[in-house]
Amino acid sequence: MTAYFAPYAWTGGTLARNVHIEVADGIITAVAASSPDNSGTTLPGLVLPGFANAHSHAFHRALRGRTHAGGGSFWTWRDLMYQVAGRLDPDSYYALARAVYGEMALAGITAVGEFHYLHHGPDGTPYADPNAMGHALVAAAADAGIRITLLDTLYLTATVDGKPLEGVQRRFGDGDLDGWSARTDRLRAAGHAKIGAALHSVRAVPAEYLSTFAHRTDGQPVHVHLSEQRAENEQCRAVHGCTPAELLEAHGVWQPMTVAVHATHLTDRDIDILGGHHVCFCPTTERDLADGIGPARRLSDAGARLSLGSDSHAVIDQFEELRGLEMNDRLATEQRGRFTPAGLLAAAANHTAIGWSDAGEIAVGKRADFVCVRLDSARTAGADPAQAVLAATAADITHVIADGRLIVENGHHTSIDVPDALAAAITEVVA
Repeated sequence: MTAYFAPYAWTGGTLARNVHIEVADGIITAVAASSPDNSGTTLPGLVLPGFANAHSHAFHRALRGRTHAGGGSFWTWRDLMYQVAGRLDPDSYYALARAVYGEMALAGITAVGEFHYLHHGPDGTPYADPNAMGHALVAAAADAGIRITLLDTLYLTATVDGKPLEGVQRRFGDGDLDGWSARTDRLRAAGHAKIGAALHSVRAVPAEYLSTFAHRTDGQPVHVHLSEQRAENEQCRAVHGCTPAELLEAHGVWQPMTVAVHATHLTDRDIDILGGHHVCFCPTTERDLADGIGPARRLSDAGARLSLGSDSHAVIDQFEELRGLEMNDRLATEQRGRFTPAGLLAAAANHTAIGWSDAGEIAVGKRADFVCVRLDSARTAGADPAQAVLAATAADITHVIADGRLIVENGHHTSIDVPDALAAAITEVVA
């Protein structure tokens, strides 16, 4: 048993003072607020539950600071992304992902949902191990000290009307649904990580496969890019006569573990459909790509449970994501206080969205994931500790514990020189 003492900790959905925490085998066994027992290791500053990054494309991190020389749109950015996608192999992807997951650890992220579609060789030919790229991601997360849910992605076509994959997109495809299922069954049988599934988008999966996909993935974490751009909605209406959310509803894709990612351009009917489900917003990516502002408050009011992801990793900072969720809705509605600090923190720590229902809270029976945030930095000095999540940045995180193991100490990863590892890995794939 390991004992901790926190002057301030977020537990029970609120800020508590003088909290005594006990941990055994990576699980919280006791939590006592206003405790006279201040023995054990002191967790400095404000202690929060570990964050969940519910939507990640690890290889996109190589694009940070490299896509701003001109104008354009999501679609022109995607062309640059494909250039990076064409250069990776299992070894270089492991090196890049390990560094990216190390950066996530520095930002207090203790679990990641990796939306993985970079499956095969550059010309679409499978590697000798057809899951070599997926295994590289799993190993990278383990070496960075964070949990991973590998959301292995079905990606079969280039457009809603079924245009075949070409160029680098051939890396993403398995030919048909049965080919994808056979490969992911082998991945799941390896037993090295939590394996979920993803339906890339209505652009990438023909409608005739949707019902069977939903049946085969029932009970798994399943994520889908939804209505990220207006063009996707327009194409779906032209081909199917309905919105993407309506199409997926008609084929039974919206199940309890299904997560809609982005959900930016929704109709009133779409919001009703998503009201009982998980929705993942990625505010820093959505603004970086000029995608638009999604109806976060309306979805929450309809019953959706929100989560957050850093997606393209233009920024890896869950404080920035949760602030983006709030500030975007303020801009869209011209009203303040759209979410409470407790609601924003719940979104940032929503591990259930990636299949870890035993994490995301400082409570008995939950995984021992703790994030220590300075309350005396230039950003947080003078802030009310109960509202400090709206003042802090990832730079204010000093210590991170994941599953009871210290992975960040005094602002540095305990096993990875993250800046050096990022520089080396990115240089290899963009030079």
